[in-house]
Amino acid sequence: MAASTTAAPDLAFEPRGLFIGGDWVAAHSERIITSINPSNGEVLGAVPLADERDVDRAVAAARAAFPAWAALPVTRRAEYLCRLADAVERNADHLALMDAVDSGNAISGMRGDMDWTADALRYYAGLVTEIKGETMSREQGHLNVTLRQPYGVVARINPFNHPFRFCAEKAAAALAAGNTVVIKGPEQAPLSSLRLGELCAEVFPPGVVNIVTGDGGTGSALVRHRDVARVGFVGSVETGRIVARQAAEGLKEVTLELGGKNPIVIFPDADPAQAAAQAVAAMNMNRQGQSCSSTSRVLVHRSLHEQVRAELVRAAAAIPIGLPWLDGAEMGPIVSRPQFERVLGYIESGQAQGARLLTGGGRPAAPELANGFFVEPTVFDRVQPEMRIGSEEIFGPVMSVMSWSDFDEMIEVANGVMYGLTASLVTNDFGAAMRAAERLEAGYVWINSAGRYLGAPYGGWKQSGIGKEESFEELLSFTRVKNINMRW
Repeated sequence: MAASTTAAPDLAFEPRGLFIGGDWVAAHSERIITSINPSNGEVLGAVPLADERDVDRAVAAARAAFPAWAALPVTRRAEYLCRLADAVERNADHLALMDAVDSGNAISGMRGDMDWTADALRYYAGLVTEIKGETMSREQGHLNVTLRQPYGVVARINPFNHPFRFCAEKAAAALAAGNTVVIKGPEQAPLSSLRLGELCAEVFPPGVVNIVTGDGGTGSALVRHRDVARVGFVGSVETGRIVARQAAEGLKEVTLELGGKNPIVIFPDADPAQAAAQAVAAMNMNRQGQSCSSTSRVLVHRSLHEQVRAELVRAAAAIPIGLPWLDGAEMGPIVSRPQFERVLGYIESGQAQGARLLTGGGRPAAPELANGFFVEPTVFDRVQPEMRIGSEEIFGPVMSVMSWSDFDEMIEVANGVMYGLTASLVTNDFGAAMRAAERLEAGYVWINSAGRYLGAPYGGWKQSGIGKEESFEELLSFTRVKNINMRW
């Protein structure tokens, strides 16, 4: 490994409060949330727990800043986004380190998050001139036009698996469209969201970006607030349903990017080693499988079952587990003790329900990892679709292998869960691949690849969410259409 010490690095960051109206303010309640280092269970620091009064201050600041921000020429708004992208790049190393320590994600993946964030900010900056309406002329002396206008104050509520990236990236489209935002950082890894506030203080006019930290009550206060016109949420299906119900009380537009129990389907013509490598890569082990897009169900053709199974065990067991801030580690700890215990509970459930544990299933033996929330990469075989590990999102490094021989039955199993976020296909038979892609109930399908692509609309079907993000569709979703009918 590049570094020799196992001690957690000093982040040299002390949260100054909530970032509201361009200033740092104390939470009314004076309550805090303690941030725990998941690699050793030690306290990293504390952030304010915002309550309804703090949310009200943040929304008021955003509302006051909205008219001037919306009135700016779109190219000026684009300049602000590019300046934030520059600031992210200047601070990328420290931001990646902060997220690696606070969330447990491998620093290599966190560096990638910073690159994606800067690219996303510039992507939306480049799209601002494409916010256009339409014209219709039905008769002489008559003109009908549409305008796309911002909503006003937008709430963005983000999860822990991409702490900084989601806080910055998920605000970009809303800002580009002329809205002001209130961001709620993740409760389990909140530090970098407040670091984003420091960068925004140097870039945006006061009140355009506001950042609060807190718990579910903080998020609920944001969603319910009468002056929040639009809500974007990334997280679990269960919490997404709550957000949708609360937003419905105010008839608010929502985007929900929720969970997944995603299949990777390996066809009989696939190379077993390559297929297994793709399956492991698509599990996002540098986030310990804590990704909504992770392909946790491996549907392998019966003719390749034994070969793929052996390759999966080899690939999973070879993943270097270690302290996430060290360059040699490709997989770190689960983000928190409750989530750690949840993952272990699923592993116990798989064994109790008759699945065969092939590798992993416990804690790594390295002494420097003994106090952290580490779980070995885990592969189960003989998984049945009705088992909990075969049907429920675990959000951990657990893969379930199932075999198939009949195409129609494979499609039925792949679609047989409440989720519909992603699916992955491994084959050189593109006729079969396209037939499968057309029938799979998923919003995003990979063929012989994995990974998200900026500009490609990302979002789920069924219980995996509402709306599309990371694309032009997301930008337009933060505008509402006004029709103007003229006669002279």
